[in-house]
Amino acid sequence: MSLPEVLAGIRAAEAAAGRPAGSARLVAVTKGQDLDAIDRCVLAHGAFPLGEGRAQELRDKSALRPDLEWHFIGALQRNKVKYLRHVTLVHSVEAAWQAEALAQAAQGWGHAPDVLLQLHNGEAQKHGIEAQALPGVLREVRATGLDVRGLMVMAPDLDDLPPPEREARLAALFTDVARRAHDLGLSELSMGMSGDYPHAVAAGATLVRVGRSLFT
Repeated sequence: MSLPEVLAGIRAAEAAAGRPAGSARLVAVTKGQDLDAIDRCVLAHGAFPLGEGRAQELRDKSALRPDLEWHFIGALQRNKVKYLRHVTLVHSVEAAWQAEALAQAAQGWGHAPDVLLQLHNGEAQKHGIEAQALPGVLREVRATGLDVRGLMVMAPDLDDLPPPEREARLAALFTDVARRAHDLGLSELSMGMSGDYPHAVAAGATLVRVGRSLFT
């Protein structure tokens, strides 16, 4: 599947949900892809945010192409915050110490990335903030001076469920995250990947993270 096909699917999901075309932006997940592949499979079709999940890989690519819009979508480690100099948006903040480390690094960079708070999806061993702790973490992160634009969630692995149950679980998860963002006055929603973005767009996703499908 090519990027134009993925983009057409996102536009179709927007239309089905009664949303304006372009209200959900594609974030092209480029981990493991070199800059030639990114140019050929992504940037040849327009300007899109590029999402990286590995800090060192992001450091190396963004150093060569600091003109591009880079997003960090992976787990945030203190000793790798220094690699995020060229990042516009961090999708995966889940604790105040991460925001503090970003804010401190940003003093040396002369600019700070905006952030999203990652909400836990209910799976064991997964990253994210528990729902009941979200308002408190939001206050703590804002106290660092970073701009919290919204929430991010990764759907749990539901492949073993029958399709109707899987779709109902996905819709419920994305709708719940959208409601929490609304209640907190947050407008950005990073939700949905290759296999579930129609449900995310229906619930209000503004950023859809797709990778593998763009490079096959």
